[in-house]
Amino acid sequence: MPTLHWIGKEKVINHHLDVPFKVLDHQYGFDNGTQVSAETGSGNKIIHGDNLEALKALLPEYEGRIKCIYIDPPYNTGEESWVYNDNVNHSQLKKWLHSVVGKEGEDFSRHDKWLSMMYPRLKLLYKLLSDDGIVFISIDDNEVSSLKLICDEIFGTSNFITNFIWEKRTNRENRKEISYRHDYVISYRKNKLSKNATIKPLKMTSDALSRYKNPDNDHRGAWKSDPATAQSGHGTGDQFYDLIAPNGNVHHLPSGRCWVYTNPVMQDAITDNRIWFGKDGNGVPRIKTYLNLKERGLVPETIWFSADVGTNEIAKNQLKDIFNGLAVFQTPKPPNLIERIIQISTDPDSIILDSFAGSGTTAHAVLNLNKQDGGNRKFILVEMEDYAETITAERVRRVINGYADKEGTGGSFDYYELGQPLFDENGDLNEAVAIEKIRNYIFYSETKTPLKPAENKDNIYFLNLFNDTAYYFYYEPEGLTSLNHEFLSTIRTKAGQYVIYADNCLLTKDFLTKRNTIFKKIPRDITRF
Repeated sequence: MPTLHWIGKEKVINHHLDVPFKVLDHQYGFDNGTQVSAETGSGNKIIHGDNLEALKALLPEYEGRIKCIYIDPPYNTGEESWVYNDNVNHSQLKKWLHSVVGKEGEDFSRHDKWLSMMYPRLKLLYKLLSDDGIVFISIDDNEVSSLKLICDEIFGTSNFITNFIWEKRTNRENRKEISYRHDYVISYRKNKLSKNATIKPLKMTSDALSRYKNPDNDHRGAWKSDPATAQSGHGTGDQFYDLIAPNGNVHHLPSGRCWVYTNPVMQDAITDNRIWFGKDGNGVPRIKTYLNLKERGLVPETIWFSADVGTNEIAKNQLKDIFNGLAVFQTPKPPNLIERIIQISTDPDSIILDSFAGSGTTAHAVLNLNKQDGGNRKFILVEMEDYAETITAERVRRVINGYADKEGTGGSFDYYELGQPLFDENGDLNEAVAIEKIRNYIFYSETKTPLKPAENKDNIYFLNLFNDTAYYFYYEPEGLTSLNHEFLSTIRTKAGQYVIYADNCLLTKDFLTKRNTIFKKIPRDITRF
């Protein structure tokens, strides 16, 4: 398989492992029009902070759970400015730290920087994606070939789906040598062997549905007619015959055509009223295709036209409507584009992640779809820029409440800032982190489920019971803890197994084995994501 090499690649291949795990600090909740201090529990999150660190922070709760990822990273056009700020511990890459990436003539290494920025983020996105999940990435000609190669490396060439073409503009741009009218949306599966890792058919439009009628009151319901002939090059000898209609009319095959069915199968279909000869019975025979009780789907095409999914200009004007005429974002994506992506890749209860959230279009699309079909999709947005609150979150608030003449979608979300790293530079637990966040982390690392208040009355170090295992985190920030007989005497929960974290253990291995108890040393045995 061809691979891509660039300055700094060998230093960023495993950089995602070195990114510090930071906790998420809840700032406020927004619950159906009201800002509240407590978490809403909606599952919808907007996170302000570096997206590399934010993706790492999501791992304990969301690793392997995200059904659809959409990202719109910097295109690296040479006209935009974006900041390379990944703290990679290498002299070559440290020279880039906090540097603004600009025009080719001013920054000859901008492609190296872009690849070094994207690679560790894609590695973490891969870990977050569910086994049947799909990732979609917007890009243009500047980096599409490089992006394809690093995605082949991370996701595997066999998991490549296609490179969709989106008509982003309809007007001609005369100030350049070429008028660029399209962007790409490149797509990969996590695992093609997963039975649900498939592109779903699009729901039929009202125009397509209108073609289904029932002029003969067929008991099978509405139908449309399709040709009863096919190109003769694919036919066998028994597909060539003169067809006799119920009224005695003989229908000859057109030149270069054959019947779709052999004569016996065709006669059975005629008897079963599945062949249509027109209202007077003298028409050219056609096959009935039934709508039945559920809509038939349309296979998505690789070209997405602006008439179906919108343009940058439409999206920009929509943002103006949301923000009372202000042009708060120059190149937003239209919600219809993201809705198309979500429709073909998710279920009504899926989690959708966008780690380059920008103006918040992905949340807008999720809220729209939930309102349309009663779904319970969840969105997670990450935005590193300062406008995460004033534009990204504010847009979501206004979409929920309603704007201009648009009715609100309803919904809730929680807003977070990236907080302290869970571990300090020595690998010890950071005492500045709230104990409840550490307890949450420990329980997630063990069970992949959120820590909820325990129903059992037990000592203060008890986390909870899960699958007949009781978990304890015996930790004191200001002192050392030891697993001993005295601590065991305080345990009140009955369980088949016990997992106990402490600084030290004064009990023998044989004793622990007999008591079905597993000791885990703090911080050595704490899982690192």
